[in-house]
Amino acid sequence: MRYTTLGASRLEVSRLCLGTMNFGRHADTDASHSVLDAAHEMGINYIDTANRYGTADRPHASEEIIGEWFAKGGGRRERTVLATKVFEQTDPWPNNGGLSALNIRRACDASLKRLKTDRIDVYQMHHVDRLAPWDEIWEAFETLRAQGKILYAGSSNFAGWHLALAQASAQDHRWRLISEQSVYSLARRDIEREVLPAARALGIGIVPWSPLAGGLLAGRGDGVRRTDAATLAASEKHRASLEGTQRLAAELEVEPAALALAWLLAQEGVVAPIVGPRTADQLRAFAGVPDLDLDDEAQARLDALWTGPGVAPEAYAW
Repeated sequence: MRYTTLGASRLEVSRLCLGTMNFGRHADTDASHSVLDAAHEMGINYIDTANRYGTADRPHASEEIIGEWFAKGGGRRERTVLATKVFEQTDPWPNNGGLSALNIRRACDASLKRLKTDRIDVYQMHHVDRLAPWDEIWEAFETLRAQGKILYAGSSNFAGWHLALAQASAQDHRWRLISEQSVYSLARRDIEREVLPAARALGIGIVPWSPLAGGLLAGRGDGVRRTDAATLAASEKHRASLEGTQRLAAELEVEPAALALAWLLAQEGVVAPIVGPRTADQLRAFAGVPDLDLDDEAQARLDALWTGPGVAPEAYAW
């Protein structure tokens, strides 16, 4: 496994991030623990979850399952860079969602309890809250850091200008964002226009979610997601690009999914794509991805197959 630092921090993370959205939904506790054990065996130390990953009858399943895994001991917690999120509504009563100071502190304590740990290494805002003043947000984060409950701050689903505002306000509170989770893949390159350039300039590492575009780029990957109506429609829309990607993957003797992930890792500012397997074997299939270095020709062919939006303002102005 290869490692890098997360944004402009000294925190070292693996070049693949284990996403745990499937825990409790498509993987039961035993299967989820097998995936977590396999991650450590592969050298993956970066594990991402959220306080609302679960099911209707068990809405916090992912955090709970990870907490049960940590409780097994054996250095599991000590070897993990743990990231979770706050924003989603956890109760219909007011102040149980969003980024108010009250909810941030309340949600953090609840996550710590479920995760059976004393700290969250990277506490992430799951979405921008347009009603919450940045001073209020950072003061809440500051209190949690003083209490030893969180170490670093991250964001998810922010626009470029949100990152700029957040980072400017953070400096007033001796804070900074070190990561941004954005949807990003060969098939979804929207963030290249403004989010990615902003993140690079501000020292924020990009952590792509849905790096295989919901299974579209998985090749012979999991059949469940690739047979839903939306994915089938996308497959037809992008047929030529998919066929070209498959030909290139065959020439390089790699799976299409590995090629798509390697392309992401080659993009400046990208730290670690989030992979969310349901089984340990699915995770192990990605073991060689961080060592797959694409040459200029391979990257140029993929760029031609999957055209990006360009960088602002040149993308739409002179």
